[in-house]
Amino acid sequence: MAASQRLVVPAKRESASAGTHEHRFGVSTSRQFYLYILASRRHGTLYIGVTSDLVRRIYEHRIKAVPGFTRQYGIDRLVYFEIFDDPTSAIAREKQVKQWRRDWKVALIEAENPDWRDLFDGIAQWA
Repeated sequence: MAASQRLVVPAKRESASAGTHEHRFGVSTSRQFYLYILASRRHGTLYIGVTSDLVRRIYEHRIKAVPGFTRQYGIDRLVYFEIFDDPTSAIAREKQVKQWRRDWKVALIEAENPDWRDLFDGIAQWA
């Protein structure tokens, strides 16, 4: 990015918790919903989705259980997620993030996961 360019990231969401390492351990017994971002590699192709069972859904992406975009492009690295208390908020956030420019999405990922580590191993212990 040139010195004269400025990266502007939309304001933080109010109803969610960003999910990386700080959410690996305290799993609530109430039902939760997740916005998640997968990548094929660092700065690779991105996929944004919503689920109520993050471990199961990411596992399905990883084993390529369902034909589609993620299977076709080898997108199976969990690089970011947010936790919501209701599906409406999760879906609204998904729609919002999908409308963002790519550099905003990258900034969102890198704010929580600068090395684009695969977060699946950390959440797999939730199961």
